[in-house]
Amino acid sequence: MRGAALPPALLCVALGLGLASARGQTAVLGLAVLVLTASAVALMPVPESWSDVAFLGCWMSIIASAAIVYAPRILQDRAALAFSLNAGVWTGALIALAPSKVGLLAALPFSLCAWPGAWVRRRGQAIGLNVIASWLIGVAVLAATLQFLPATAGYVPDHMD
Repeated sequence: MRGAALPPALLCVALGLGLASARGQTAVLGLAVLVLTASAVALMPVPESWSDVAFLGCWMSIIASAAIVYAPRILQDRAALAFSLNAGVWTGALIALAPSKVGLLAALPFSLCAWPGAWVRRRGQAIGLNVIASWLIGVAVLAATLQFLPATAGYVPDHMD
């Protein structure tokens, strides 16, 4: 789960699902903030020693962004922009740590799930969004927890690898 594009892609999906409950203009602005922030941070030098912090920030942001789906009301403008800025920072940081920046082009399109999500929400069938958000939260909790477990066989390289 520490690949170059998968965690940022999951974060983009979680943000897209969260922005599905925002007004149309707010969702577009939020996606623009995500793209600009992620692109800017991805081009910055990020020290390799920050890798664990960047992954933990990504997993926590996935949990927070996916939890927006459960809110019964419209996502407010300032909150939507804050979530988008946050997702952009962590997405960009993980891409900056990767050997290639191509992962950014692979991850960002997943945020476009905001439009199908908004369509599903308007039709009153948001249960599907809740299921996807629950899955994202579960994956993020498990991935974040693995960072704190002691080194066990299968999770870290050992002398047999």
